[in-house]
Amino acid sequence: MLKPSRVKRLSDFVPEAIGPVAARQGFAGGEVVARWAAIVGPEIAAVAAPVKLHAPRSKSSDPDAAPERASLTLRVEGAFALEIQHRSHEIIERVNAHLGWPCVGQIKIRQGAVVPSSAQPARRAPPPATEAERVAARAATAAVDDPELAEALARLGEAALAAARGPGGG
Repeated sequence: MLKPSRVKRLSDFVPEAIGPVAARQGFAGGEVVARWAAIVGPEIAAVAAPVKLHAPRSKSSDPDAAPERASLTLRVEGAFALEIQHRSHEIIERVNAHLGWPCVGQIKIRQGAVVPSSAQPARRAPPPATEAERVAARAATAAVDDPELAEALARLGEAALAAARGPGGG
């Protein structure tokens, strides 16, 4: 009689499932792509995604020579390209630590839209303020002399009260 196998997490199957597609872009096994957010952290993963890993062909005939390091191409949201460039050494260290050897030597940046990582929760619109929350916010800002400032503070108060209530409250 066969023993039932242990339950596996869905994330255990992702590298295997995307392996063939990732391999065409130089990512052996798809491990870097599948675990990108865990490797570089959610802050970097939100604005940069791996596109290609290109290892140059070895020109040395010495089998003991260290392999040349690969170039990791990242798609980066345009506004964050400079930040990613400044943090490239950190990204290289994290990717190499994950791979277990100094594979990546440089990062190339291609600007473009980055699809949000599944590790990043989708942002939801804040719930609308109730009439009671609007009245409370207006009452709290009634003593403010500047009408534009009072209006801005009231809107902020409404949003804060609605967010504290949450989407299901009422």
